[in-house]
Amino acid sequence: MADTPNIPPPLDPRELPILESLTTIRDDLTLLKQDRKNYVKSSDVMPLYERVVDQVKLLNEIRADKPHEQNRVDRVLDGCFQLISLFFMTIGRNNEAPAAYALTSTIKRLLDHLTQVDLYSAKDLEHVTHTLANIRNIVKKQSDYSPKLITLLTNRVDVCQSLLDNLISRLDRLHGELPKIHEKLISILRSLSLANTRSKFSVKEVTKLQDQLKEIDAKRVDGKFVSPDGTVPAGNEEVCNLLERVLYWSEIVLESRKGEIPESFKPLYDQLVKIRNSLEQLSLTQAWSLRETDLYDFQRQLDKADESRIDHNFVDNEGNFADLYVQRTLLYLIRRSYGYIYYLMVSSEPVSEALLPVYNQLQTLKRCLIEVKNSGGVSSPRELYPYSMKLNSIDNMRVDGKFTIGTDIPEGQGSVNDLLSECFEMAYELRVAAETESDA
Repeated sequence: MADTPNIPPPLDPRELPILESLTTIRDDLTLLKQDRKNYVKSSDVMPLYERVVDQVKLLNEIRADKPHEQNRVDRVLDGCFQLISLFFMTIGRNNEAPAAYALTSTIKRLLDHLTQVDLYSAKDLEHVTHTLANIRNIVKKQSDYSPKLITLLTNRVDVCQSLLDNLISRLDRLHGELPKIHEKLISILRSLSLANTRSKFSVKEVTKLQDQLKEIDAKRVDGKFVSPDGTVPAGNEEVCNLLERVLYWSEIVLESRKGEIPESFKPLYDQLVKIRNSLEQLSLTQAWSLRETDLYDFQRQLDKADESRIDHNFVDNEGNFADLYVQRTLLYLIRRSYGYIYYLMVSSEPVSEALLPVYNQLQTLKRCLIEVKNSGGVSSPRELYPYSMKLNSIDNMRVDGKFTIGTDIPEGQGSVNDLLSECFEMAYELRVAAETESDA
């Protein structure tokens, strides 16, 4: 993925060898990412991580008196750290400091967008609050990694926390029943934007959403939301403004455009729809099809589209700014895609991709056994034979209690062994219940 053209080259000639080295490392990481024939191992990733850290040390020495300088070196370094971070997830080392880098990048993007548009609800912030707290705890406990990396990650978490705290404080302005109304309006707004970007535009779907808005509008008294005691709660004006904005958006979507994008913005729209659809598909089949490093290309394409804006708006090849409809549609697709990337990252299991086939099979077995239990169990132990045979075949894969791939012992042994034990225990409980019932 090419760097953004407007990123300037380094002015200090001493940084040129660092740029060259980092570019080589990034190319090596990209080649490793593209290798689908072999499982990625810690021994593949750690030497590349060490090479990046060595370049960071050299860069810090050169910039001792200019720590805030940003140029193409930083852009390539960011790409290296992004890939290293995603590789740590791929090999199952999710709970180690380097894995946090890519996640903090995505969180910052999401929080920046929420801050810019001021359209979000408390639910949007709850999960991010928990994730940031988890990242902070992981970074604090790491002593095996470069102090420079830990400082970098701590600063990134602090920046995200500051943005998050600001967003939370904004919601504190709403009192009474207004938070519920506000959340409902945000939900309708996103449903409108989703309907607007479907391959088959549905007038009926948008009309139903518009009817919900009109129902909320009908609750106002003299244009204001009023509490049961007759008072106007704090934040009324903001929620009323939001209602007007969403109503106006529904009219634009329903009456003016009906899902059509001007030709000059169609290539970008098509690209963003394709990214959104691909990430949505990955979110449905994540356990079986995702290698976390796949997210890098999506992330870079989204970053490039996001950074191409001028004064927060999109511009076509002739220098014309997008109208409100196009702007909101494209921003929705970008934000939705960043949201999917965030979901896929936080849902990543701390299990190496080498063990994921076994882990996924055990997850499926667990779900089946839970379903059997919830439906009343089995009438005979014989009904459990297929489950027992599968569990025993997986158990027999272990060597000295560990799952191995050749001579390698992949990360995530504890998670897989715990899940295997859980499945054995559930099968045993079902068998005992069936035997007890048959003896009664």
